[in-house]
Amino acid sequence: MRNTFHFLFMTLALLVGSNTAASAQQAPAFSLASDNGEISLDQYRNKIVYVDFWASWCKPCRESFPFMNEMQKKYANKGLQIIAINLDDQRSAANAFLSKYPAQFKVAYDPQGTTPTSYGVEVMPTSYLLDRRGNIIFTHKGFKQNQTGELEQHIVEALKQR
Repeated sequence: MRNTFHFLFMTLALLVGSNTAASAQQAPAFSLASDNGEISLDQYRNKIVYVDFWASWCKPCRESFPFMNEMQKKYANKGLQIIAINLDDQRSAANAFLSKYPAQFKVAYDPQGTTPTSYGVEVMPTSYLLDRRGNIIFTHKGFKQNQTGELEQHIVEALKQR
């Protein structure tokens, strides 16, 4: 399965990363293992949630982790929760990545790959910004440093909404 995901994501990653404003659609629910028990999307109702799909072999993911750490630290007290969902088949690969690029946000594991399928993930990383009602309000494919200002602006705007 990893090879299938790797081929699909790396092929599609050759495309230019794109951003799309999503029409409000309910984010698919999930309940996944983490290092501290289960993480369920339902736990974070009434928060702005940034769901990010990543894998250890994803080079742009290495750059996205410092950004997500910064956003979590900067906006947690305003209602932001970042949940990064790892798609590696082997937890050891994810652990090796996390030892080099530590996460200061929630990390969940989906080695079967059911969650990215339900979200329609096509490239790595892909992130979804959810409003306080669990609706997808913004989707971002790929990660480039020159896009961080725009991504942060989407987070700030979502946090202003009640």
